[in-house]
Amino acid sequence: MGLAELIDDLKKGIGLVKVKAASELGKLRDKKAEKALIEALCDSNMGVRSNAAFALGELGSQEAVPQLIALLRDTEERVRKSAVKALGMIGVNEAVAPLIQTLNHDTSQIVRKSAIRSLGQIGGPQALQAVERAASNPDIMLSNMAQKALEKLKKQ
Repeated sequence: MGLAELIDDLKKGIGLVKVKAASELGKLRDKKAEKALIEALCDSNMGVRSNAAFALGELGSQEAVPQLIALLRDTEERVRKSAVKALGMIGVNEAVAPLIQTLNHDTSQIVRKSAIRSLGQIGGPQALQAVERAASNPDIMLSNMAQKALEKLKKQ
C-alpha cells in the first residue's frame, strides 16, 4: 500500500485500519506523512495516538515535538510510552525537561523506564543528572535501566 492510501486510511478509516495506517506510515519514513500523523495525535482511538506518536519518532519529526510533549500527559500509558520513545528518537534538547518530569512523576514504571532510555539517547548535562539520580532509585528495574543509559551517556 502506498503513501497516499495509507494517509487516506489514517484520515478516513475506522478502528484497526487507522491504527495500522499510523504504524505503516512510520515505517515508510516519508516526511509527506508528517502532517497527517500530527493530526492523528488527537484521535479518540488510543492505538492511533500511540502508533502516530511512534511513527513521528521514526520520521524524526521535530515539528511534532510540542504535540508529543503534550502527549506525556495522556491518560493512556501506551500513548505516553510511545510519546516518550518518539522524543528520544527525535533527540531534541527541548524534550529533556518534560522527560525528566515524566521520569520523576509518571505513575507507570514502563513509561519511566522509557523516559530514562530517551534521556540517554538525547544526552546533555540535565539528562545526565536525571539519569544519575535514577541509577540510585530503589526500584531495581529503573536503576538498572538508568545504569545502562549512564554507560551510553558517558560514551558521548
